[in-house]
Amino acid sequence: MTTRVWDYLPEFAEEETDILDAVRTVLRSGRLILGPAVQSFEAEFSAYHGVAHCVGVDNGTNAVKLGLEALGIGPGDEVITVSNTAAPTVVAIAGTGATPVFVDVGDDYLMNTGQLAEVLTTRTRAVVPVHLYGQCVDMDPVLRFAETHGLAVLEDCAQAHGARHHGRLAGTMGDAAAFSFYPTKVLGAYGDGGALLTARDDVDRALRQLRYYGMDKVYYVVRSPGHNSRLDEVQAEILRRKLTRLDGYIAGRRAVAQRYADGLSDLTGAGLVLPTTAPGNDHVHYVYVVRHPQRDRILELLRRYDIELNISYPWPVHTMSGFPGLATPRVPLPNTERLATEIFSLPMYPSLPRHVQERVIAALHDVFSEL
Repeated sequence: MTTRVWDYLPEFAEEETDILDAVRTVLRSGRLILGPAVQSFEAEFSAYHGVAHCVGVDNGTNAVKLGLEALGIGPGDEVITVSNTAAPTVVAIAGTGATPVFVDVGDDYLMNTGQLAEVLTTRTRAVVPVHLYGQCVDMDPVLRFAETHGLAVLEDCAQAHGARHHGRLAGTMGDAAAFSFYPTKVLGAYGDGGALLTARDDVDRALRQLRYYGMDKVYYVVRSPGHNSRLDEVQAEILRRKLTRLDGYIAGRRAVAQRYADGLSDLTGAGLVLPTTAPGNDHVHYVYVVRHPQRDRILELLRRYDIELNISYPWPVHTMSGFPGLATPRVPLPNTERLATEIFSLPMYPSLPRHVQERVIAALHDVFSEL
């Protein structure tokens, strides 16, 4: 049997009764679009974070896009972010008509905030720090830089539900924050879903118009061009139920991460680099990313064990053919490009069976004996 890098079935087996009840609750409610489930989830997700407003949308990509548009970002503007991210971050920025501008990342895979000033121009309007793999970017220098230069800050929290930076939850530090509820996420739906958090009343109003064609409560009265980008009632009700278990999911992920750290520590002498937690961070381990200079050889040898691994991400965004205008970054990205050749992700989800994890650890020991 293949060992998968992610599998929702063990979790579903534990939660099936509640998940199916959530579906029945919505289908029996008489409301399928922007009904009580979305309203309740928005209230509960914002309360969890201690932020005034939450706006549910259809996916994490549109959460970034609508968030930037609500902050006034559009054609001709530049948005600083990183190339070591899931492509949707950059797809969303480009979708507003703005130009993504990249800085490098550190050995912790997070934005090198020391380079922000190097890429600043008169067209710079926003920064999108990506809280990657389950931990936060160092936000203090980002916020100081943004305040000094009059820039908006949109946190990309797709991989950091429940993560903290100096005690502050991811999504509570910028002007707005975008979340994805894709099924693999720390808080995952059973399909697509997304949301934005903001403490700003003006951004909340703009987001509610943008997700609903640009309409303001009265159907068919468009106040400004918008989108059809609404969180589904079924997914919202499922997310409501799962939100009550979010802290438990995080505890489960941390336990899996600790078992990897204990079981693989002896391979660090052979060049395996295990994840580290940046100063001030509480890591939620969305994925468990390790690295080694012989990554491709390791993956080749692991195939015999029928273990499915992942690379997040093998191609920095600026190297992708779909973004030809970004192929020459404004500053060199040596860490981004080097890490892309070395990183790979081990199976990680809170219900990962212990015996499956032990099989992965044993296989890695076998493989390293052949390097």
